[in-house]
Amino acid sequence: MRRGGPVPPRRPDRNGQAARPRPPQPDTRMTRLTLPLSEERHGLSGRLDEAWRHRIFYLFVAPFAALTILFGIWPILLSIQVSFTASASALKPSPVYVGLANYASVLADPIFLASLARTLLYTALSVVANLAFALAFATLLDSTLLKRGNLFFRLAIFLPVVTPDVAGYVVWRWLYDRSFGAINAGLELLGLPAFGGLSSPNTALLAVLIAELWHHAGFYVIIFLANLSIRDKALEEAAHIDGATTWQRWRYVILPQLRPALLINTVYALIQFLKTFTVVVVMTKGGPSDQTNFVSYYAYQLFDQGRYGEATAMASILFAIVIGISLTAFRIGDRRQP
Repeated sequence: MRRGGPVPPRRPDRNGQAARPRPPQPDTRMTRLTLPLSEERHGLSGRLDEAWRHRIFYLFVAPFAALTILFGIWPILLSIQVSFTASASALKPSPVYVGLANYASVLADPIFLASLARTLLYTALSVVANLAFALAFATLLDSTLLKRGNLFFRLAIFLPVVTPDVAGYVVWRWLYDRSFGAINAGLELLGLPAFGGLSSPNTALLAVLIAELWHHAGFYVIIFLANLSIRDKALEEAAHIDGATTWQRWRYVILPQLRPALLINTVYALIQFLKTFTVVVVMTKGGPSDQTNFVSYYAYQLFDQGRYGEATAMASILFAIVIGISLTAFRIGDRRQP
C-alpha cells in the first residue's frame, strides 16, 4: 500500500477474479541476528536438556564407558608412565624417572629394529592376504554359484572366528608337525615335497600367516557380505544392459560400493596384525631363528626379564604406530569417498 495515495486496484487473473494479495514475508534479518545470541545464552541449558532427554542412552552406555576407562585407557596411561621410569624402580610407589632413556635404548637395540621391520612386513602380507581372500569368498557367497549349501559355507567360514584362539592354534601346531602332522602326511600321499611349517625359518612366517587367516578371515567375510547385501543392484542391471562384462560390472560397479567395508576391514586388520601375539606364544615362541619374533612378543620377553621400562617403551612405540597407521587409513578412506 502506498503511503498518502489511493490503493491501486488488483489485477484480475485469467478467470477474471481479483488476485489475492501475497502474504507478507518474514524478515529473516532479525532472526539471523538474534539466533546466535539465543544459542549463546541458552547453550549450556540446552545441552543439559538434550542430555536429560537421552538419559536412558547414557545410563546404558555408562557401565561400558567405565569399563573401557578402567581396563583400557587407564592401563595404557600407566604403561606410558612406566616407560619413562627406571626398570628397577618402575613398580615401586616412588619410581625413578629417566626421561627418554628407555626409548633411546630400545631404538638402539638391533633386535627390536629387526622385530619391528618383521612386524610391519607380516602386517602388510596378512592384511592383503586376509582381505583378498575374504573379498573373493564373500563375492562367491553372494553369487548364484553357491545357492545350494550357502548357509553351510557361511557357518563354516565364521566358525573359526568364535573358536578360542589358543585351542585353534594348538591344533594348527599339530597339523604342521613334521613327524605326525596331517599336512605333511597328505603331501606325502600326493607325492609332493614336505612343508617345513614351524620348524623351518623359510616357512615359519607363512605357516603363522595361514593359521591367522583361518582364524580371522571369517570376520572380514561377514563385513563384506553385509555391504554386498545393501548395494544398489539397479546399477548392475543398467551396466548389463549397456553391454558390460561380468568383470567390468564387478570392477566398476560393485567394487566402488564396497569402500565402506574395505575401510573398516583394513583398519581392523591393521590393528589386529600389528599386535600379533597369541599365535606366536602358542605356536613358535618367536622362533625359529627369531623369524616370528614380533614386537609384542619381544616386549613380553623383556617384561618377563624384569626390564619393565624398555618393555613398556616398546609397547608405547607400537601403540603410537597403530594409532598413526589407523588414522592415516581413515583419512585416505574419507578422501576417496564419493
